[in-house]
Amino acid sequence: DYSYLCVLNVNLRVKVARSSKLAMEQELKWEGREREEGEMDLLAKTLYGLEDVLAEELRELGANEVVPGRRMVAFRGDRRMLYRANIHLRTALKVLVPVAQFEAHSPDEVYEYLYEHIEWDRYLTPRSTFAIDTVVYSEQFTHSKFVAYRAKDAIADYFTDRGGRRPNVSVVDPDLLFHIHIADSVVTLALDSSGESLHKRGYRVGQNEAPLSEVLAAGILLKIGWHGQCNFLDPMCGSGTFITEAALIALGIPPGIFRQSYAFERWMDFDADLLSEVLEDWEEQPFDHKLYGSDIHPKAIAITRANVKNTGISRYVELEVKPFEEYSEENRPGGEGILVMNPPYGERLKPMDLEKLYSSIGSTLKHVFSGWKAWIISGSLEEGFNAIGLKHFQREKLYNGMIECELRGYELFEGKRDEHLEELRQQGLLPSREEREKYYQQREAMKQEQRAFRMKNRRQRAGSGDRNEREGGYGERERRTGGARDFGDRKVASKSRPRNQSRTRSEESASPAGEVRMRKREKTARTFVPRPNSERKPEGEGSSSIN
Repeated sequence: DYSYLCVLNVNLRVKVARSSKLAMEQELKWEGREREEGEMDLLAKTLYGLEDVLAEELRELGANEVVPGRRMVAFRGDRRMLYRANIHLRTALKVLVPVAQFEAHSPDEVYEYLYEHIEWDRYLTPRSTFAIDTVVYSEQFTHSKFVAYRAKDAIADYFTDRGGRRPNVSVVDPDLLFHIHIADSVVTLALDSSGESLHKRGYRVGQNEAPLSEVLAAGILLKIGWHGQCNFLDPMCGSGTFITEAALIALGIPPGIFRQSYAFERWMDFDADLLSEVLEDWEEQPFDHKLYGSDIHPKAIAITRANVKNTGISRYVELEVKPFEEYSEENRPGGEGILVMNPPYGERLKPMDLEKLYSSIGSTLKHVFSGWKAWIISGSLEEGFNAIGLKHFQREKLYNGMIECELRGYELFEGKRDEHLEELRQQGLLPSREEREKYYQQREAMKQEQRAFRMKNRRQRAGSGDRNEREGGYGERERRTGGARDFGDRKVASKSRPRNQSRTRSEESASPAGEVRMRKREKTARTFVPRPNSERKPEGEGSSSIN
């Protein structure tokens, strides 16, 4: 997975995106832009298929140098942007801060670089706890946990060799969480600023057997263009994920205001006043429509009602126990609207007759919801979607957990499809066939060029390794450490730099982080206490629980 690496290098980004003229012009603009003081490299992780949605979210937040990759988006911003990204992004799973990137060919070389080149006392104190999460895509590293073990050794030895106590590992709720990503022989070390995955919004009080991820639900809604412009219906609402996320988008409520804490709140440079400003820096938008939800199971409606109430959006939501086939033109929500559903796939939930279920869905959509647009996500790609019997106008590949799915869009209308398309074409609402073919050709050409670039990169690395072996291999120092990387204000220290010893009271108070620690010891600093959900909600509804 070279996209994780390429986005950290401007030159590589230009090569990957050179098939898009607009992307290249943007890159050249970045090359000439003076980076603002306090800017840092940042990475936002997401699900497959949501990279473009997350990139657009970041641009709207005001992030700089936004470059989508595979399951992630790279960007730049200051500390305020870091806090805002965690609180406002709907399709991000994590926000990471890259610390260093280097080359290594074994876990021992990872240990040597981390021990010699990272100033760990910039991030940890001897009383801190930490954990290391490792992801490996490499034939040279066969055991990701052993890499994490050697990285832990490097941190522990860094502190003990300086005559002090070492920080401890804690796999449950650590003070700092480090990510190590290895692709071939390139190692990237990053700080996790989020802690728990951002899909855990904090508003759930209950869930069904197979709940949909909040990040996936929000990504689907943003993909289909939902912004609160009409009525919304989820006729198989389960625990209400689509309904809740649709309400948050329509009302402009940041999804992160319900969480109790973030990992960056335990960092040495944490700014409590800045976080309070970011938490208050949003306004609820007007929403003049309704969100409707139904399900065949009374327990699902009870769970949805509790989640909706805990989120503070009850006045916008109407729920009822109703099978989807019982909808008719008389009892459906009035006017035009958007329908989104996540029916059973036949994987984790086993309906007695999957084909019959999907056939019923198609029939109800066609005869009851004329004038609506319907979107269905399902992992039943053959017997499910084929049984619907309707022609989709859009399809997207997504993943719900480990299940490969498709999101398909259906435009529901009366009469024949060709007549409907001709009417849209005359109104100028439908792109011509030539325009659509040109778009798909450009997209496919860019994918092929990216694929060719990655293959060329692999061949160059393999050839370089063979050449070094013929010439006697790397020099010991060169092979062990690779090249150091400069991440803006997080520049890796050289080996010749004096190593930090235990600090005196006056030395510690001389640094900004030290001043914060000194103020905390003297109990004069303002302590940030995360607000409970009841104070962060857009309306004053109390929380509830499922008995």
